Amino acid sequence: MTWVKLYNSRLSNPDDAVKVVKSGDHVYVHPGACTPETLLKALTNRAEELSNVEIAHILTFGFADYAYEKYKRSFIHRAFFVGANTRKAVNSGNAKYVPIFLSEIPKLFKSGLYPIDVALISVSPPDEYGFCSFGAGVEITKAACEVAKYIIAEVNPNQPRALGNSFIHVSKIDCFVEVETPLMELKTEQMNSITDKIGQFCAELIEDGSTLQMGIGAIPDAVLHYLDDKKHLGIHTEMFSDGLLSLVEKGIITNEKKSIHRGKSVATFALGTKKLYDFINNNPLFEFHPTEYGNDPYVIAQNTKMVAINSAIEIDLTGQVCADSIGTKIYSGFGGQVDFIRGAARSEGGKPIIAIPSTAKNGEVSRIVPTLKLGAGVVTSRADVHYVVTEFGVAYLFGKSLEERAKALISIAHPKFRDKLEMEAKKLGYLV
Repeated sequence: MTWVKLYNSRLSNPDDAVKVVKSGDHVYVHPGACTPETLLKALTNRAEELSNVEIAHILTFGFADYAYEKYKRSFIHRAFFVGANTRKAVNSGNAKYVPIFLSEIPKLFKSGLYPIDVALISVSPPDEYGFCSFGAGVEITKAACEVAKYIIAEVNPNQPRALGNSFIHVSKIDCFVEVETPLMELKTEQMNSITDKIGQFCAELIEDGSTLQMGIGAIPDAVLHYLDDKKHLGIHTEMFSDGLLSLVEKGIITNEKKSIHRGKSVATFALGTKKLYDFINNNPLFEFHPTEYGNDPYVIAQNTKMVAINSAIEIDLTGQVCADSIGTKIYSGFGGQVDFIRGAARSEGGKPIIAIPSTAKNGEVSRIVPTLKLGAGVVTSRADVHYVVTEFGVAYLFGKSLEERAKALISIAHPKFRDKLEMEAKKLGYLV
């Protein structure tokens, strides 16, 4: 049977497609811009017929009704990363949060420690050879599909044909549902005077020929705003965004000085606007790889002058970084922060950077604190931290004592909190 006949024989509508899901099954969901909303809505419509169906994913967008209290008997929600659409469910006890490095989630699947009965994914239409691209997100989805007992794919012409290790053949997919829905978009956040200053300080740390990794939000966008005078920058990142796209268009990101994947921007997923998704479509400038490769600290470290810029919720005076919770309340997840901080630290000429505003809650609370909040999780250990940047400057902590760390971090805290921080540091024995 040719792949075309096979494809046509496996076409279905959403309601019929999800009938394969049984009570007690583990269901994986494609995250980010690839969230298969049509299939999720059809599955949630079956709630009364189902019990204890576990739905697992990293950061999804849009529809997440399955995490609501009223569906608690039908669906169990397991989050390897928590987004705005599931945060309430996680913190109210209606969902499970799993702290784990993004690079290691595929190992969880492949080892069988987390079985996957059904994978719900979104792909591009098949090419002339019958291969579909995972589109805007390869990340952990490729690994999930390699072990899933049954795969249901939304086939969406709006999904870009992303190149790299990012393809699945029609023969590997059990059921196809054709849709034509716009991809989820993430608009660029507005800069303010604080993020603007942080962006300037971070940009000063970036040398010509550096390879960059940046996360989501106003701070990474602010950094990118100040790189117009740089030359031959490269990309090896978890997420590719619109901010990076502008540097490609300006000829600042060329990838010509990279030590691995020279000439290519490497990412595990893209999250931005339609302009970005259209640009990566069939574009040989990009290579998308699964997180077990793209987020592997050993691979990351092979990039010379690797610069990793990540954010945090709070940092204590010894350099411990909390990035996934506010006290005991889970806010996000580990993601790839530690993967890239460690990779950049091992890179020749690399710079791991934690960049945060000095305050939160409109300046009422310091993000640099004597001790982390009760129950707060340490995502990046103090031994891993090298550079910390706020709008008041740069603190370099690598190889520094607790006393030296406290002094450096107090110097970049908001001035109105410095005296109190110094007093607390003395009580804790960090300062004399």
